[in-house]
Amino acid sequence: QVQLVESGGGLVQPGGSLRLSCVASGIVFRMYTMDWYRQAPGNQRELVAQITGDTTTNYASSVKGRFTISRDNTKQTVYLQMNSLQPEDTGGYYCHFRTSSDYWGQGTQVTVSS
Repeated sequence: QVQLVESGGGLVQPGGSLRLSCVASGIVFRMYTMDWYRQAPGNQRELVAQITGDTTTNYASSVKGRFTISRDNTKQTVYLQMNSLQPEDTGGYYCHFRTSSDYWGQGTQVTVSS
């Protein structure tokens, strides 16, 4: 059974940092491109960052230079290091990958507020 479990969200002040983790099970993790999406209230879910199996990365322009995606295949885990957080980064953050179907984690909430 495929499962993605995120953790690491929380409340942080503007300018602060958080590191999100997503542990995958039920898949050969190293084979898949892994993504982080986020969804703010009232908005569509948007792609934040992506990392391929050979660790090529891609970022939304709004987070480039502030967020870093990485993976540890031995731990079947993908990370999102978020620095210089701003209120507009607030939202639910979701881990995702795709085969013939889309797989999502349950999400972890990030709130950036003073």
